[in-house]
Amino acid sequence: MKRSRGLVLVAAAVLALGVGCAKKKVAQQQPPAPAPAETPRTQTTPAPERHEVASTPRREEPAPRSNMPDAATRKRIDDLLARIEDAYFDYDKASLRPDAMNTLKADSTELRDILKDFPDYKITIEGLCDERGSAEYNMALGQKRAEAARDYLTQIGIPADQFKLVSYGKEKANAECKDESCWQKDRHVHFVAMANQ
Repeated sequence: MKRSRGLVLVAAAVLALGVGCAKKKVAQQQPPAPAPAETPRTQTTPAPERHEVASTPRREEPAPRSNMPDAATRKRIDDLLARIEDAYFDYDKASLRPDAMNTLKADSTELRDILKDFPDYKITIEGLCDERGSAEYNMALGQKRAEAARDYLTQIGIPADQFKLVSYGKEKANAECKDESCWQKDRHVHFVAMANQ
């Protein structure tokens, strides 16, 4: 009995040791507990603040302004050009005489004030000569006369690019004329409004 009691004690001791060791081994073999997974944070963009705006009536954009005059302004230009007398020149000359300058000056300020608002509008200055001299010579002389009138009007403030110059030389000379009183009327510049487009 002593013997069986000893065996029981030994068996109990072995069991106690074995259980204790086994627990240690089991504890060592268990994987560490996983760290709590971080849940991804969803970034939310805050909704833009809505401000109530009082509805205002939509203004219509004004139509682009034309660089060409309307019908009423064209009539005004035509009337003005009809009032501007032709500027006359001395025989074989292209320089403006004092009376020609006075003629151009009279209505040129009003013409300038109209044309500044319409930069694409052109006035034609025609240079003319009497019948004497060659056709070629008179074409060059008519051109110089038109340039002299343009240069004078440019000094008053009308942009030079608003003039178109044309020389007719002696093409429009009065064929019936054979004296100075008639020839004088042929030596001039004449202003013509731009044709309607």
